[in-house]
Amino acid sequence: MAGLLALSRTIDRINEFIGRWISWLILLAILVSAGNAVIRKAFDISSNAWLELQWYLFGAAFMLAAAYTLKQNDHIRIDIVYGMFSRRAQHWIDLLGHLFFLMPFVVLMVIYFVPYVSLSFHSGEMSTNAGGLIVWPAKAILLVGFFLLALQGVSEIIKKIAIMRGDMDDPNPFISAHDQAKLEAEALAEEAKALAGEVRS
Repeated sequence: MAGLLALSRTIDRINEFIGRWISWLILLAILVSAGNAVIRKAFDISSNAWLELQWYLFGAAFMLAAAYTLKQNDHIRIDIVYGMFSRRAQHWIDLLGHLFFLMPFVVLMVIYFVPYVSLSFHSGEMSTNAGGLIVWPAKAILLVGFFLLALQGVSEIIKKIAIMRGDMDDPNPFISAHDQAKLEAEALAEEAKALAGEVRS
């Protein structure tokens, strides 16, 4: 198990590094969008390439951060039923969900996208819009995103098994939405008290 946990930690580090840095693409997409809008309004000049670059940047941020989001356990989950089970039952739900839903989907996507990207690259596929960009980088981003998500899926499966075996602590203890809201309200109340104390002094 130690070797598998070492592999899991390596995958986690890779996706954490990518996830943290890829968030800058959102800022870049905003700057491109704002610059394009200003130039279009001020000089009546525009290009489909700038519009498509915005889509590429946003798509890259979304796809390449998906694995990091899974690592952080931040994907949207409806926990009304999930929260009724014991933590061990929740681990089983997560493990079976990763094995039978997540992994088949992402592996299928990787298998599908390899020839899809290869064909686009070798054909030099271009956008159908006048003055648009080459298409294969956008398709390659999809492939890389699903590949990273597949790797993170492997890491999550390893960690779930290790947690259930007692080989590691739970890195993401479950907190229901109600309890989370209560904790946040208590933290805000403490901050307000501290601020009021500073004002009085």
